[in-house]
Amino acid sequence: MTKLLERSKQMIDWEMFEVLTQVPGAPGFEGEVRKVMKSYLGEYADEIIQDRLGGVFGIKRGESHGPKIMVAGHMDEVAFMVTRVTKEGFLKFQPLGGWWSQVLPAQRVDVITRTGKRIPGMIGATPVHLLDKEAANKVTKIQHMFIDIGATSADEVSEWGIRPGDAAIPHSPFTELEGGRRLMSKAWDNRFGCGMVIELLSALQYERHPNVIYAGATVQEEVGTRGAAPAANLIDPDLFFAVDVGPAGDTPGIQDGFGQIGKGMLIRIYDKSMITLPGIRDFLLDIAEREKIPYQFFVSPGGTDAGRVHITGQGVPSVAIGIVGRYIHSHVSVIDKEDVEATKQFMFTVAKELNRSTYESIVYR
Repeated sequence: MTKLLERSKQMIDWEMFEVLTQVPGAPGFEGEVRKVMKSYLGEYADEIIQDRLGGVFGIKRGESHGPKIMVAGHMDEVAFMVTRVTKEGFLKFQPLGGWWSQVLPAQRVDVITRTGKRIPGMIGATPVHLLDKEAANKVTKIQHMFIDIGATSADEVSEWGIRPGDAAIPHSPFTELEGGRRLMSKAWDNRFGCGMVIELLSALQYERHPNVIYAGATVQEEVGTRGAAPAANLIDPDLFFAVDVGPAGDTPGIQDGFGQIGKGMLIRIYDKSMITLPGIRDFLLDIAEREKIPYQFFVSPGGTDAGRVHITGQGVPSVAIGIVGRYIHSHVSVIDKEDVEATKQFMFTVAKELNRSTYESIVYR
């Protein structure tokens, strides 16, 4: 293997991640993300397939008798849906995904019309100056908020092409923070996973591997992992890896939290949707420790696509891996570049070693 190819497996296409994080993709409205995914996957995959809800996967064939390995991020981001327009031209909205109301007021959004036009606005609420003391000390509920796009009437909103059912997404540019180590953007959860599966196929482009890789992304994860089962039914995988972002537990006020940014990739051993099988856990730990890849255990009160896929068919041994991000499920989150690099190295090594006998030892131990 040439040194050029060896280096290419470690390099990360940060411009691709910028494209992925900035494209709009509310749950159920993942079409623009899917176009970008197909464009990148098409550079490396032998074939591209799509399920009927919109999940998309690139196939990279290795040994035909090897296990089928499904590796997936999810295309959707936490977002909003316009539910009605007031006569004054304000937009009432419904959250799509898990939002904490405290992080919403005064944040910028882009409303996406059915033609794809982005109309800027912001989330408004009654200002503190006009609240009584009791109300001022409480968190405003989402149903009392609205989106202000600068319209003066419902007719003007209609003229601009906005109607109930349209999506709105957070507005937050892709920004490299001081020092160059950390990146801030909207939608790291989970365009990180979308980009990482593309990075995996890129690293495998000139490599032999003892399995068949289905690398791609599902839809509607943020509203109940809805797209994971159709994708699994399409692929019928032997093993599944959900590649996702978990909440960082390293900011002030958190005691004994799981996951610190900059401390390595995550191996999730438990969440409310799934217990990772010991055989998978031990296989992954052996690789991380042998290759000296920095990793962290992660326990979460939430769930991922792994929780849905592992109970499809006759059962699919599954695991969630990835990174942590600060402030996920808000308008902006922060990740560490070295964690991304560690995840790519780890996934490449796993893909190179997961053969039929290893798979059988995981399932039938």
